[in-house]
Amino acid sequence: MAAVAKPGFMAQLTNAAKRFVFRASGFNQMGLYHDDCLYENSDVQEALNRLPQPIMNDRNFRMQRALHLSLTKKILPKEEWISYEEDREKGRYLQPYLEEVIRERKEREEWNKK
Repeated sequence: MAAVAKPGFMAQLTNAAKRFVFRASGFNQMGLYHDDCLYENSDVQEALNRLPQPIMNDRNFRMQRALHLSLTKKILPKEEWISYEEDREKGRYLQPYLEEVIRERKEREEWNKK
């Protein structure tokens, strides 16, 4: 008979895997959030157009800094790295706008079918 995993065990395992992938990506060492690294398809570009200017300015600063670090083959000092918790809290800044854009696109596609 197989051992049954406790419900909290799978959540801990999933959380550990997410933390590992976050650290392995290395983007946090460049000061980038999750949504800074999204592939810019048409939906993401439209969501970026809807961002408030202060959030867009912060994003542009992070992107310019990361580009400079990449060109000089450096990373930020460890105390400036984005933590997993900070990324989970602030790093999904584009998601509400992106969800709205996708919902509108799907609605348009449904209307065009008729």
